[in-house]
Amino acid sequence: MNAQTPIDRSKADRPIPKPGILAITPYVPGKSKIDGVEHPVKLSSNENILGCSPKAQAAFEAAAGRISLYPDGRSNVLRAAVAERFGLEPERLTFGTGTDEIFQQISQVYLEPGDNIVQGRYGFGAYAIAARACGAEVRFAPEPDLKIDVDEVLACVDDRTRIVFIANPANPTGTWIGKDEITRLHAGLPPSVMLVLDGAYAEFCTDPAYTDGLELARTSSNVIVTHTFSKIHGLASLRVGWAYCTPDAADAIDRIRLPFNITIAAQEAALAALADTDFQARSLALVEQWRPWLVEQLGGLGLEVAPSAANFLLMRFPTTPGKTAAEAEAFLASRGYLTRGVAGYGLPEHLRFNIGLEEHNRAIVELIAEFLGK
Repeated sequence: MNAQTPIDRSKADRPIPKPGILAITPYVPGKSKIDGVEHPVKLSSNENILGCSPKAQAAFEAAAGRISLYPDGRSNVLRAAVAERFGLEPERLTFGTGTDEIFQQISQVYLEPGDNIVQGRYGFGAYAIAARACGAEVRFAPEPDLKIDVDEVLACVDDRTRIVFIANPANPTGTWIGKDEITRLHAGLPPSVMLVLDGAYAEFCTDPAYTDGLELARTSSNVIVTHTFSKIHGLASLRVGWAYCTPDAADAIDRIRLPFNITIAAQEAALAALADTDFQARSLALVEQWRPWLVEQLGGLGLEVAPSAANFLLMRFPTTPGKTAAEAEAFLASRGYLTRGVAGYGLPEHLRFNIGLEEHNRAIVELIAEFLGK
């Protein structure tokens, strides 16, 4: 049956998903395999090229003896550690299996059919999936120069807007807006609209004008800030994320949180990762060393590179046959390097790749130069 055609579900010959579900475009992760290449260099998913903290890995392995036990459903030890590290109130934290689950929970709590969310034109795909699963409309605010424009976001808001999702720095562009613009955006929203600030890449942005929004969330009733252990901490496969908001919002989200959603091993690894500030510093230093070098080198090859404050770069290729982004992605894959085409985000001329080790970064530049005939 056509998913868009209204039907009487009670008279169907089989169980039928509710309206809108089959219209959702599933999330497509970065590629992890190349046919014929045993160990490709994976730069397609914004993962930490250094892996994770050795202390986190040891904590994960040490938890193996407890796999028969249920975890602490409220992640209380990790909760206390996050609260101490960031100077937050523990009761205002909630934890999810990655921030993806938290976005789903926020949408379930605040959205019903007929409502809408607003996000940037090139915003992270998980926001739209979460909203559409609740029967809500997704509004995409234009992003001039691949960057959130506060006025464009506010122009999309109406009396049925319930959530505004802002990734800062953004994925897949890497661009960001400063504290003053975040404050202006919040001031322009009705108090009934929840502003969700996704700080997945916050640790990679050290500009003094930047804020992840935690202070704004402390003093506002309609701000939620999320962070993840997937990026700078390198725990992507363990799926650990957290959110900071008002006690009322945290209580509402926790009411629909699945019991025991974060495993013992994940909690223990996250706890150890949080304490390993040396690993975090090395991860940031690598990105800060190679990000500007890559921008300069790729720019020298004639490519436009978005001004990233994350651990990845987005580059624009020509539309000339033989020089396109899709062809560049295939060429790099043929040489053992996985990058991410982002046509699904409305950026068919672009490729994204996360910053690697020195040998990876130099190889990427050399391969792209070869591809472009430079």
